[in-house]
Amino acid sequence: MTALHVAVVGVGPRGLSILQQISALATELPPGCSLDVHLIDPGDGGQGVHSTQQPAHLLTNTVASQVSMFRDGQGPSFTQWAADSGYREFAGAFHPTGDASGEPVGEHAYLPRRLLGAYLSWVFDETVKGLPSHVRVINHRDRAVDIELRDTGRFAVHLEKGFVVLSDYLFLTTGHCERTPTEEDRAYEEFAKDGAERNPRLTYCSTPYPVGRLQQIAPGSTVALQGFGLTAHDVISELTVGRGGTFHGSGTDTEYLPSGREPLIRLFSRQCLPFSARGVNQKGVTGAHRGRFFTPEAVQRLRQQAVQHRGDPRIDFTEEVLPLLLREMGYAYRTAEEGRSIPPEEYELTAGDRRVLEELLDPLHGKQFANQEEFKKFFVDYVVSDLEHAEFGNTKSPVKAATDVIRDTRASLREAVEFSGLTPDSHAVFNRTYVPVMNRVSFGPPRHRNHQLLALLRAGVVDLAGGPGSRVVLDREAARFAVRTDYPDGPEVLHADALVVARLDPFHPEYDRSPLVAKLLERGLVRPYTNGTFKPGGIDIDERGRPVTAAGATLHSAWAVGYLVEGPRFYTHALPRHAMASQFTLDAETAVRDMVAAVNHRYSTAQEEEDASSDREPVSLP
Repeated sequence: MTALHVAVVGVGPRGLSILQQISALATELPPGCSLDVHLIDPGDGGQGVHSTQQPAHLLTNTVASQVSMFRDGQGPSFTQWAADSGYREFAGAFHPTGDASGEPVGEHAYLPRRLLGAYLSWVFDETVKGLPSHVRVINHRDRAVDIELRDTGRFAVHLEKGFVVLSDYLFLTTGHCERTPTEEDRAYEEFAKDGAERNPRLTYCSTPYPVGRLQQIAPGSTVALQGFGLTAHDVISELTVGRGGTFHGSGTDTEYLPSGREPLIRLFSRQCLPFSARGVNQKGVTGAHRGRFFTPEAVQRLRQQAVQHRGDPRIDFTEEVLPLLLREMGYAYRTAEEGRSIPPEEYELTAGDRRVLEELLDPLHGKQFANQEEFKKFFVDYVVSDLEHAEFGNTKSPVKAATDVIRDTRASLREAVEFSGLTPDSHAVFNRTYVPVMNRVSFGPPRHRNHQLLALLRAGVVDLAGGPGSRVVLDREAARFAVRTDYPDGPEVLHADALVVARLDPFHPEYDRSPLVAKLLERGLVRPYTNGTFKPGGIDIDERGRPVTAAGATLHSAWAVGYLVEGPRFYTHALPRHAMASQFTLDAETAVRDMVAAVNHRYSTAQEEEDASSDREPVSLP
């Protein structure tokens, strides 16, 4: 047989993981089989959104020593690669020196995102070099804009420049996406355009990425920054360090020296709560909290009980799953507080433990603020207290031990949520209410980012635009955005020249900018995932990762992994942990094993047909 063709659409970390698995499983292909693997991406192999061209001040949000593209420790972690490549630390900056100057890259370092891009490209290059002779890579530095399924069963991948890649098997690994403008976006854009004659600084950014677009914000102007999460920290970094400002000192002694080219940054969101800093990692590179109560097996038992009592395997997060998670968090809190290992059978979640956890998850509950000054004091005190807990560590601090449970029990969360595991109403509540809370308390920035935030507040470069319940108002007379918060003492109104939305929206295929996604929907090759009446996002797949068409059929020669399927799956954007089992790697292995099985079936069928043909005796006609 001639070579079979495989198309990988999107060659960021997820596409790279597919290539790694093709390399690992190539020995299981039938004798005489060869593969041509078409890698379709306009960027450098492996990098995805982690471009080596982005500024050095943008950092990864995971300790670098815990990141690895190699399963079971079969290759260097991100930190090990950086050290082997000669990188050394110089006051928070990382440079390749090849000598003993500076400090070694430490186990607790948060490295620049562009350095992660370089690591991913190195892994990509090493993977390509290690491919066996019967697997050939063909790189297409282009963007896929359409895919059609032909009558022959092959896929035709149309590229932006006009070339068409024909493939027998297809992997969709396109990564992060960008939504089409909402009605609110269009209103803000129109306001900025109409008011530009009276206020040339008037600007609206529906997304800050790539951060180069923030250059349009004038020095000295006022920026209303909507959001407090990791994206907001990127924006703050770009508008301060990216403008030539510098931080000096560390921890509580951190100070900011402005360059004079910064805008005034004013923060707000619906709740106006900062993201909690990650605690000092005291669990080691491969350490994690071991679940005693909130385990995949416990979730499965809940599902069995639901079938027995309701005849429906779907469960309710608030009523059935959350009690297990809170008990697990309470156990970790009490263990750290008492400084001893508590036998699980001796622990029950007390009313006191519950109150502590509820305050961690909802620190605004029961609180009222008379004015902006009162809220700002609460905000600063909250950040300072959280940093004290973070410095104490993720096993010694009861607070960080408890919130780290959420990060360490993601497998249990996946067991509860994925593939319509929750009832539709509960799934909606989970996404709308609990996911933002979990992100805020457990998946926040490195500690030094929040120390820098306090330094910027002291320097007057950053301040709060409002408090809980703040909202954007268009002041047409002043040709400026306004952020309004209603307090008992009277409204607080802050005017701004620029509005930047600092959040990553969930991927909803029907509202995505990608022409490829639009064509896939138009052709009916994919459909939006739904859990009953709820649409959490992502495209529909079966549990092997194969897309489900608009007609409800499964595409047996195609697979989708990563952010495209954030909906049927949960928390797909985390990179693999070093020397630990990873859903990231498992998704890729499952998909490629299915492809290899399909190839073997194709070859065995062809061989049977050939054998049957050779066994036939010639027939003579009179």
